[in-house]
Amino acid sequence: MTALKNDRFLRALLKQPVDVTPVWMMRQAGRYLPEYRASRANAGDFMSLCMNPEFACEVTMQPLDRYPQLDAAILFSDILTIPDAMGQGLYFETGEGPRFKKVVSTLADIEALPIPDPHKDLGYVMDAVSTIRRELNGRVPLIGFSGSPWTLATYMVEGGSSKDFRKTKAMLYDNPQAMHLLLDKLAQSVTSYLNGQIMAGAQAVQIFDTWGGNLSSAAYQEFSLAYMRKIVSGLIREHEGRKVPVIMFTKGGGLWLESIADAGADALGLDWTCDLGEARQRVGSRVALQGNMDPTVLYAKPEAIRTEVGRILASYGKGSGHVFNLGHGITPEVNPEHAGAFLRAVHELSAQYHE
Repeated sequence: MTALKNDRFLRALLKQPVDVTPVWMMRQAGRYLPEYRASRANAGDFMSLCMNPEFACEVTMQPLDRYPQLDAAILFSDILTIPDAMGQGLYFETGEGPRFKKVVSTLADIEALPIPDPHKDLGYVMDAVSTIRRELNGRVPLIGFSGSPWTLATYMVEGGSSKDFRKTKAMLYDNPQAMHLLLDKLAQSVTSYLNGQIMAGAQAVQIFDTWGGNLSSAAYQEFSLAYMRKIVSGLIREHEGRKVPVIMFTKGGGLWLESIADAGADALGLDWTCDLGEARQRVGSRVALQGNMDPTVLYAKPEAIRTEVGRILASYGKGSGHVFNLGHGITPEVNPEHAGAFLRAVHELSAQYHE
């Protein structure tokens, strides 16, 4: 077991002292990087990139090689690997995003869904985790991840992306028994999948609840948060002699921070619609916070980016328990130089808050 050379990301998630605020970016390995585009062209397509552990490792390492300020690596994969392993047939349409060959529309469809074995059915992800971990050689921690049950369910019922989730919400209200069965199967699948990643070498894990914020308050509690709570309660929380922090991120979840903070995770991810200082007051010492700069700030000039980084750091204030990130993933059109300016600003401006 290689000792970590930089563990400030893990320390901040556990609200332990750090020298500067740690930083990473959601989708930090992605289309904004020319080296990523070259790797994707070599692989042939997106899924070939995900399903080849060497390619997945290559693109995971690219942002770290470009930006020495990054305090964590995140597994290169896709949230829809679980539905694909359940037999839904994932593919990608150019300009249209993810699609499934099969959709889930009836209770019988849901009853027929298997719960994937992470090592047999998703072994390529576990191989990618162990390959990346070896390549990192203790440089920074490795983050594993999964989509939340609710978010995965929306893709499975809609057959792909959706603007209004009409089929998924119709099932939720017309046939809650069917929806609960689907979410329960997905919760079991996500739990074993994340535990597999932890055993393969992931040192922290994040649950991406991308579409939880599209639910009503009551529906969010019943159909999204309850299942994430179930997952967190079943996760391995210590491995290789240290704690494995869990981050829960509901995009659009700012209304429910107190409930999310009580769900058992170590940290909450925040989108850019939340005020970081107010969020810290609301959750108190229960959890660390991750976020939350608007990704589109990276289209601005480096001086403006630096100003916004300073404002967010000041909003959080002194002390540990903050991991700087974007409020959602970095977008493909961002100039890589602007991303570098953002990362440098976080380290340069945050030291004063950790004296």
